[in-house]
Amino acid sequence: MKNLGNKVAVVTGAGSGIGRALAIDLAGRGSRLALSDVDGRGLADTVAACEGVGAQTRSYELDVADRAAMYFHADSVVSDFGRVDLVINNAGVALAADVLDMSWDDFEWVMNVDFWGVANGTKAFLPALIESGDGHLVNISSVFGLMGIPGQSAYNSAKFAVRGFTEALRQEMKIARHPVGVTCVHPGGIKTNIVANARGMDSLGDVDKVSEAFERIARTTPTRAAKVILAGVEKNKPRVLIGPDARGFDAIPRIIGPRYQDILAPLNRLGTKAGKKLRITQ
Repeated sequence: MKNLGNKVAVVTGAGSGIGRALAIDLAGRGSRLALSDVDGRGLADTVAACEGVGAQTRSYELDVADRAAMYFHADSVVSDFGRVDLVINNAGVALAADVLDMSWDDFEWVMNVDFWGVANGTKAFLPALIESGDGHLVNISSVFGLMGIPGQSAYNSAKFAVRGFTEALRQEMKIARHPVGVTCVHPGGIKTNIVANARGMDSLGDVDKVSEAFERIARTTPTRAAKVILAGVEKNKPRVLIGPDARGFDAIPRIIGPRYQDILAPLNRLGTKAGKKLRITQ
């Protein structure tokens, strides 16, 4: 997929963050857009921005964890646009909780959105991508799909699963010689509202302070992330790393191996103490 002009692009989680930035970037390239989000108000703002640059855009309120709704969505997009060329499964949520403390409801919430939402979108749209003759699928994982992080076991579970699922699918498309490129994306710290909207953040302390601290260390804007992702699509990259922190997360397990866990645990403890001293966490 060398040219995104006039391609029909599906983006989930388009109401904010990376999803909104992807939609606006694609609009500027002349793509036709099928945008969805569970947040209707945020989605409306994204649609308005895309239509403002002349892009043909349709909005769909959608919970990606609802499998039946996702299949209905795929049928609706094909009916509305006639085809689908690019699908970006971007919608995601986060949870801060240790395994010992987290509830099953919270664990399942993260898995249902972050993994099953990606799997639902992939399965629902894959036949249309094959039919297009020049399709591309992008699944958003995370740097937490590269390394295990204390307090992020649920998020790690979902994002590691997205990585394995996507890497296997890419090989299957090649074996079957289907005309579909597949890319797995691992963003580092992106200046989005994912921390502010995460569950379990109140257990760490003042949510606003924690969010502000994340904003300070997040190195990449959503606009920059969108450009890197779409450049990866154009080059048919199997893996896209976003930000210097992502490159670090990718390198550490390769260099140190599983021993990184023995190094990270005491560093995490020191980080927690520093957060308490600065009154960011409790």
